[in-house]
Amino acid sequence: MMKLYFAPGTISVAVAIALEEAGLNYDPIKVDFATAGQTHPDYLALNPKGRVPALITDKGGVLTETGALLDYIAALAPEAGLVPQDPEDTAHMRSVMYYLASTMHVAHAHKLRGSRWADQQSSHEDMTAKVAQTMSDCAAYVQSDCLRGDFVGGDHLSLADPYLFIVCSWLAGDGVPLAEFPQIGAYLARMEARDSVKTIRKKGML
Repeated sequence: MMKLYFAPGTISVAVAIALEEAGLNYDPIKVDFATAGQTHPDYLALNPKGRVPALITDKGGVLTETGALLDYIAALAPEAGLVPQDPEDTAHMRSVMYYLASTMHVAHAHKLRGSRWADQQSSHEDMTAKVAQTMSDCAAYVQSDCLRGDFVGGDHLSLADPYLFIVCSWLAGDGVPLAEFPQIGAYLARMEARDSVKTIRKKGML
């Protein structure tokens, strides 16, 4: 059985949601960020980047990076329809995923992970102070350009949706007034209503 190393509330949970949507069996293994479990030697031996997610496949291989794991899941379960059939729709889905990875997740990380980019405490404070604005800008882009109906791909859930759901779940905590983004609020509610997300909540992963 596959093993998913995750931390509650992090982007790694998007992979768990996709596994649930695909109907694939996996064993969730919590990495305790409270005790810096991601920096422990045993975990670094598995994932030298010291981040989550990490997935041990049925073949014993180790895969990392959220987007790569999502694509892997879709390839294992093509019948789940997590990748659109139309090439243009697929490109839109992946453009959203790449945006989340390169821009929105990074903007969020400036709140608590400033040490990745600067050493001075004043720099960390400046980055933290900017997060509400940058994440609001990201939310505006998500609402105007990423969502094409109920989901990223319109009427059907795709790989981008577990990813987007988790990132958008951070908005309120980042100081973004969700009342100004009603489409995102409705999107979060739709995702919460899905069996996959309900299952993940029951497992204590969210």
